[in-house]
Order: sequence, then structure tokens, then C-alpha cells
Amino acid sequence: MENNNTSNTESKKKKSLVFPIILAAVLIGGGIFGYRSYTYSQYHEETDDAQIASNMNPVISKISGYVAEVKVKDNQFVKKGDTLVILDNKDQKMALEQALAALGTARSNISSAQSATNATSKNIGSSEAAVRTANAQIEAAKVNVWKTSQDLKRYEILVKDHSITQQQYEQALAAKQSADKQLQVLVDQKNQIAQQTNIASSQTAASNQQISVANSVAKQREVDVENARLNLSYTIILAPEDGFVGKVPIQAGQFLQAGSQLFSLIKNDQKWVVANFKETQVAKMTEGQKVHIEIDAFPGRDFEGRVSSFSPATGSTFSILPPDNASGNFVKVVQRLPVKIDFVNLDKTIVQKLRTGMNVKAEVSLK
Repeated sequence: MENNNTSNTESKKKKSLVFPIILAAVLIGGGIFGYRSYTYSQYHEETDDAQIASNMNPVISKISGYVAEVKVKDNQFVKKGDTLVILDNKDQKMALEQALAALGTARSNISSAQSATNATSKNIGSSEAAVRTANAQIEAAKVNVWKTSQDLKRYEILVKDHSITQQQYEQALAAKQSADKQLQVLVDQKNQIAQQTNIASSQTAASNQQISVANSVAKQREVDVENARLNLSYTIILAPEDGFVGKVPIQAGQFLQAGSQLFSLIKNDQKWVVANFKETQVAKMTEGQKVHIEIDAFPGRDFEGRVSSFSPATGSTFSILPPDNASGNFVKVVQRLPVKIDFVNLDKTIVQKLRTGMNVKAEVSLK
């Protein structure tokens, strides 16, 4: 009976010691884990608000028009210069033909103005030669006037002495009057020729001005032709870079406005991580720090990265409707700051499998 009581006492003592031992082990383990977690958190910052990012080039129509043909499909890989979309080009071809016709007319106007200038230049030359001839004739007529004047003076003396007849005197007088009239006719002719020369000079100046105007118009028409050709080239929309086409929401027959975005072209050669850390986490972060990266799409695999840059503003600031705390009741919310993280030694096969927007967990080492 005493042995049974002793064994029961010993078993109770053993049971009473189990719980304190387990509790002590849990407390010690929890303390160690807590201390290690606290120590680790002092040198690391992590967030799961992070995604894969890449360059996304918008494909934009530079002119308005109807879609004639769509040459790509959703998620298709294209190379730089590949044809993506073809627009109906009837209007652009007609505009080019009109511009070419206007250019031909402008060039014809230049030829006409040059021909008119050449003709008036020849008229000026002829008029100047006629003026020189008239000047020579006037000089000869002046000599004749002087000679007849001298003869008339002598005849006036002789007729008074009755040395010559009245008829001879009248002949000398007639010769003098004829010489005066001939000189006046030649002077009038010279003035008329000089006036014609001035008119021809004015016409030449006007023709030269027309040539300048015609050249300016022709240059404008050349610009119109180049613009029409450029618009015609815009009817074929090409891939600006190598990459994957996103969702293609357009169809043949659809009308596109100039400047409208058709779809996006995602480059596949560069990938990085944009991690949105809380503003309370970035105090000790600097560019170049190592980053441990986990990608949800590749469980069990670790990737290495480095902090590349910090956004100049919080994410909410770049939103369509940024917060304005002065316009209403203020509620303090911890802000997120986008941090760009570049991959280090990332395998090309992995790069090709990564897709923009994939979820990532980023852990920055603050050491």
C-alpha cells in the first residue's frame, strides 16, 4: 500500500515538472526567435507590395483614319519595323496628288516669270541701243543747226547788200528752220525711247519680283508634298521596338483619331522591380544596397538585386486624383515610396519568362 502511494506521488511530481519545462522551453525559444527577428529587422527592410516592371512603348496613330488591316494579334512578338496596323490611305494619296499638281503649277509659274524677265531684259537692251543711236543723231542735228544758223547770218548780211537774191536767202532760212525741226524731232524720239526703257526696267523689276514670289510658292508646295508623303507613310504603323504586343482592341473598319493609343508594346529585354516601401522604412536605404528578391511565379527560387533609385514623390502623388489634405478632414495615412530595384546576374531564360506586373517580395539589406 505504501509502494502504491509512493509511485503515485512520484508520477504527480513528474507531471507537475513537465509543464514548467515546456513553458520554459517555449519562452526561451520565443525569446531567441524574437531577439533574432528584432536583430534581423534592424538591418533589413522588406515589403510584398512590389511588382515586376519593364518598358512599355505606346503604339499611337499619328493621323486620323479608318483601319484597313490589323497585322498583329494579342501577345505576339514583333521586331522593330514590323507592320502592326494599316490605315486606309485613299485620302492621303489624293492629297499627295494634289500637292504634286500644285508643285508643278508653281514651277511653271517660275518658268513663265523667267521668260518674261528675259524678254524685258532684251527690250531694255534694244531701248538702250536706240537711245545711243538717237544721241548720235541729235549731235549730228545740232551740228547741222549750227551750220544753218551761221549760213543764215551770212545770207542776212548779203541780202541787205543785194549780193544775193531773195530766193537764196529764203533757201538758207528754210534750211535753218528744217534743221531746228529735225533736232526737235530727234529729241522727242529720244525721250520716247527713254520712257520705253524706263517702262521695260519697271517690267523687269516686276518680273524679278514675280520670280521671287514664284520661288517662295514653289518651296511652300515642296513642303506640302513632303507633308503629304509623310502623312501617307503614317498610314502604315510600324513597331518602334522589339517586344510583345499587348491586348489588341482594334478591328478593321474602326475609325482612329490622331494621337489615340492603339495598344502597348512591352520590351522583353529589360526587367526590374518597383517596390513600394512605407515612408517609415526608407530612412536607412541608399542606392547600391543588396536586395533579396522572391517572385511568386517562381516559388523556392531566390534572386539577387540592388537598389537603383528612389522615386522623387510618393505613389499617391502620381495618381489621377492626388490627395489634397487642405481641402477636407485630414486623416494621416502612411505613404508608400516607389523604389526601383535592378536584378543582378539574372538568367536570360528567366527574363523571358518574367511578365510585367508579377508580384514580388523584396528584402533590402541595410548593411
